[in-house]
Amino acid sequence: MKLRATTADFGLLYLRVTASLLVLVVHGLPKAMHYASQAAAIEDPFHLGRTVSITFAIFAEVICPPLMILGIATRLAALPILIVTVVALAFVHRDWSLAEGQFAWMLLILFGTIALAGPGQIRFGGRAEQRDGTARQ
Repeated sequence: MKLRATTADFGLLYLRVTASLLVLVVHGLPKAMHYASQAAAIEDPFHLGRTVSITFAIFAEVICPPLMILGIATRLAALPILIVTVVALAFVHRDWSLAEGQFAWMLLILFGTIALAGPGQIRFGGRAEQRDGTARQ
């Protein structure tokens, strides 16, 4: 059975690509390119060490976005970004108003939607499902 992409599949592709590029460009690449200064400035709310905190943030913001763009392990790749964002909102920036934290809330909405909905039919890797939920051959 050959599957055709629907407008929902194109919408999920658009969401995956744009949200992932946003995180990669705004957060991930600056952390990776300015590692020393970012490592010195990053918050460490769980006292695991700044190296662990910056490494996890870079993993979430540099490694996971390309996976989501390609549609590889999409739901799993959305989780680290959600974790970093929840930690930022709940532990690091507790005093932010809704207006001050609106970018973080937007990221939670975008990547939460990706985690719930999955990649859609337009993706590079993985096994797609048919509309009835069974794996296609």
